[in-house]
Amino acid sequence: MRSEPIDFVQSVSRALRVLEQVAQAERPLPVKVIARRCGLNLSTAYHLVRTLCYEGYLIRQFDGTYALGSRLAERFHELVGSFQRPPSAAAVLRHLASVGGHTAYLARIAGDRMVVVDVVEGPRSPWLEDLQVGLETAAHATALGKALLTTLPRRALRRILSAQGMRRFTRNTLTDVAAVEAELRQLRPGNVVIERGQFRDDVACASVVTPADDPVGWWAVGVSTRGLDLPDRLLTHLRGAAADLCRPIGDAGCRRPPRS
Repeated sequence: MRSEPIDFVQSVSRALRVLEQVAQAERPLPVKVIARRCGLNLSTAYHLVRTLCYEGYLIRQFDGTYALGSRLAERFHELVGSFQRPPSAAAVLRHLASVGGHTAYLARIAGDRMVVVDVVEGPRSPWLEDLQVGLETAAHATALGKALLTTLPRRALRRILSAQGMRRFTRNTLTDVAAVEAELRQLRPGNVVIERGQFRDDVACASVVTPADDPVGWWAVGVSTRGLDLPDRLLTHLRGAAADLCRPIGDAGCRRPPRS
């Protein structure tokens, strides 16, 4: 867990807790329920929801309950735009998804977290709710994350695993740092990284990293399949997508950023 900053602003933290509770609810919530779930007194909860409504992050329904407002959608759109995908990313992912019918993903490391940057769904893959655009995802249990971890020095790798925690998703998930490091020692950036049943039962994923021409450092492109089989043809398409992703239009190759 990250330590609390010395200049921690309690009112900001409370407002964010209110947003999280409203977002996680299956239906709009009355203020009394928000207050109880956030551990706030009713007066404080009223002040917070009125302020969040004024700023557009919550909306008040006709029955007096509260739901998320449109400002959150605007912030999400800005977040996705800030990822600065490679120019060819959309076309590469669409092609990868179309040639095999499997879902294609693009991810990167940002702020000690693995973040899904783009997804093109394919009918031959399961829908994975935790692998969607803008979501932080467990690096230790996914092929996308493990591929990105191969690019990091040991200290940075351990920092990321510590920051995210090592949740057990299935009985096959590696939840020990040493076990993840042992698995990664057999790999190098650019190798196809395969994960079978560690993130979801009866789901396999594969990923390859490719260098970026900006401070991001590396991108990971990946695919998922129903069942634990990853056809050789799909892995060939994956390698081709990684090569296409890092090759600027009109350029014969791509620059490999240093490991640091």
